[in-house]
Amino acid sequence: MKVLIADDHPMVRDALKRTLLLVEPTAQVVEAADFAGVVLQMQAALPQLALLDLHMPGMERVDGLRRLRLMFPGVPMVVASGEDDPAVIRATLAAGAVGFLPKSEAPEVLQQALRLLLGGGTYMPAQALADLRHGAPPPRPDASGLTPRQMDVLRCLMRGQPNKLIARELGLTEGTVKIHIAAILRVLQARNRTEAVVVARDLGLQA
Repeated sequence: MKVLIADDHPMVRDALKRTLLLVEPTAQVVEAADFAGVVLQMQAALPQLALLDLHMPGMERVDGLRRLRLMFPGVPMVVASGEDDPAVIRATLAAGAVGFLPKSEAPEVLQQALRLLLGGGTYMPAQALADLRHGAPPPRPDASGLTPRQMDVLRCLMRGQPNKLIARELGLTEGTVKIHIAAILRVLQARNRTEAVVVARDLGLQA
C-alpha cells in the first residue's frame, strides 16, 4: 500500500510515518510539505491513502481539502491536525474526508485509528462523537464536493439506473462507476445509493 503523508513540519511527518509503519510495515510512504507538493505526489504516486495537514502552505484549511477531493476523488483522504475543535472535525468530514486524526492523540490511539483507515474504514475522534451526543446538529451534506463526472453518475442513480447501464451511458467501466458511487456516498454522507438519492433530492438536485 502507498500512503501520502503531507505536513510542513518534517518532525510531524516522521512521527506519522513511524506510527504508520508500526501498523503496516510494508507500506510505501511518500511525503509532501505543501499543497503544491500534495498535488504532485498525488499525480505521480497514486496513493491508496493520504494523511493531510490543514495548515500547510497553500492548503487554505478545509477549502484545500475540497479542492483535493475534486481533483483526486478516488483517493481516501484523512486530516491529521493539531486542532481538536469538533466544528472543524465535522467540517472536514462534510468536505469528504474519511477520517480526522488529532495529532495530540496517544500513539496507541493513532495506531488503532490507522488500522481502521488502512482497512477501508472511517475514524472520528471522541471529541466529535461527544459533541454529536450532546445535541450538536450534524453538518449538512454539500454536493459541491462532487466532481462533474460524479454528478453525472448521481443523476443516473436518481433515475434508478444500475451500474452496468450507467457505465454504458457515460462511457465508463463498471469498476470506475463503483469508485464514483463510493465517493458520492462519502460526500453526501449516505450509507447506500438509495439514501444518496434521497439526500440529493433534499438538496434540490435534479435527475
